[in-house]
Order: sequence, then structure tokens, then C-alpha cells
Amino acid sequence: MFEFAWPWMFVLLPLPILAWWLLPPYRARQASVQVPFFERLAAATGQTPQRGAVVLQRRRVQMIFAVAIWLLLVAALARPQWVGDAVTREISARDLVLAIDISGSMEQADFRSADGAALTRLDGVKRVIKDFIARRRGDRLALILFGTKAYVQVPFTQDLQTAAQLLDQTQVGMAGQQTAIGDAIGLAIKTLEVSTAKQKVLILLTDGNDTASRVPPEHAADIARQKGLAVYTIGVGDPAASGENRVDLGVLQSVAAVTGGRFFRAEDGAQLQAIYADIDRLAPAKLDTLSWRPKLPLFQWPLGAAVVLGLALWLGLWLGAARERKGVLRHA
Repeated sequence: MFEFAWPWMFVLLPLPILAWWLLPPYRARQASVQVPFFERLAAATGQTPQRGAVVLQRRRVQMIFAVAIWLLLVAALARPQWVGDAVTREISARDLVLAIDISGSMEQADFRSADGAALTRLDGVKRVIKDFIARRRGDRLALILFGTKAYVQVPFTQDLQTAAQLLDQTQVGMAGQQTAIGDAIGLAIKTLEVSTAKQKVLILLTDGNDTASRVPPEHAADIARQKGLAVYTIGVGDPAASGENRVDLGVLQSVAAVTGGRFFRAEDGAQLQAIYADIDRLAPAKLDTLSWRPKLPLFQWPLGAAVVLGLALWLGLWLGAARERKGVLRHA
């Protein structure tokens, strides 16, 4: 569809007419030859000397060209453009944080992948999470790793390939041998403070119990609830083990309940894959719809036409003046 972005510029169209009516005519003084016998020369020719002015006559073609050039210039100022059909795009309005336990207990090789292979807990978890990351479309994703300390491995990004690569480089014990669940939740809250997303989700996976947090997980969960952060917790490992190897299912259940999330228990790769699929279903991404219409500017066409007409008019006047000068020389 053709339209003008600034149609109000057409109010300038009568500007030359107003200038013609209101401004004084252009006057120029020219040098002349003085003769001492001017009165006798005038009497001999039968003319009466008087003050006056020579009014140059404009040719009709000059006026036509001038009007056309002005119309084209005003049309260019009005910014003509071609507006295409509306384009609609849906984008995710969700920020998603993955918190992964990399404490010493994640090195135990008792995790069965979906194809039955025996893997360490961390390697099995990384396989499932990399598939989960690959399915994100439009989500902003952040990755938090925690052991004795919690740190941000990947800040919020939509570069899923880089996030998967950084997850693949993760090794057991990089953050210490103990488990700090509460600190991981607290770091996720801090990471999400600058988020303007309508939906904020934390998926926390651990195989241990909280032994190193400065902030108890229950207290961190209460703060998360106040901030509107839903926490989905996943427990892997053995709840009957002792020490660092015992997964505290009660704490994970409590954290999920307080924040409006949900708790899951995973014993192998197949269950873990099903859990992440359930999370996709339980916490579907909220979508924002963006709509715009592509616009192709066309002002260069009337502007170029005005320049071409102006050059043509100047060339025509110059050639006409040159012919007149040659005619005067021939008569002389």
C-alpha cells in the first residue's frame, strides 16, 4: 500500500504563491554608459527620458518546470513509502534459569541413560539437559552451577548453542564438593532481579542435601515466592544414603510447594527426560506478539526527478541565452 509518512508537508504547496504576493519584486542595479549629449540624443530619436525598470519576461516553460520541481520537492519531503503486509511474530516472555548440582556426589556412576548405558550422574544429567536446551525457542536461558559455592556459568542469553557448549565443559567439583541449595536459589533470585519477563522459572537439580548454604533453602524459597519466581526441583540419587550422598527430598518438596512449582524424582535418564517434558507442559512459555509492517522509502524518486528537471531547465536556459548572444553578434 502506498502512503505518505508526513502528509502534513503538503501544506507547503502554496508557499511560492504566498511569496509571489507578499514579498517585494527582485530589483538589481546595473552600470550604464553616460554620454554628455544624452538629451540631444533622446530628442533626435523622439524619446522622452524617464526613470523606470526593465521587467524580464519569464517563459511559459520556466513556470511549468518551476511548478513541477516544487511539487516533486514537497512530495519528497512528505516521505512517500510503500507499506507491505503486516508481519506477526511471537516471542517468548519467559526467563528460564537452570541450576545444576556439580558437587562431589555427582561423580557416582550409577545413572542409567535412556539407552541403558551406565554414566556418572553429571554426564547423564548433561545429556538430558542439552536436549532440553536445544528445544528452547525464544526463551532467555541462564545456567547456574553449584557445589560448595554457586556461580553463574551462563548469563541470560538466547544463544542456545553456546549455553550447551558451556554446560558440556562442566566438571564435577568445579564449585566444591559440598552442596549449597539455598545459595543457588538466592543466586537465581539475584540473576532475575533485572529481568522484565512476565514469566520467571527456576529448574533446580540436585543429588544431595544442603550442607554449605549461608541461606537456608526454605528461607530462599520464601524470597523466591515474593519475587514471583516458580521453582521446579528435581531430586536424583539415593535418599537412603548418608552424608553428602543423601538427597534431601523433603527440602526439595518444600521449596517447590512454597514457590508454586513442583517436585520431581528421577532415578534414570528416561525418567529425567519425562520430567523435563512435564515441566514444558506445566510451565508453558508465555508469548508476546510483535506485529509490524515493512516500509520501503520512495522519497528518492520524486527528489531525483526534481534534480533532473532542474538540470534540464538550467541547460535549456543556458542554450537559449547562448543562441541569443550569437544572433546579436551576427546582426552587429
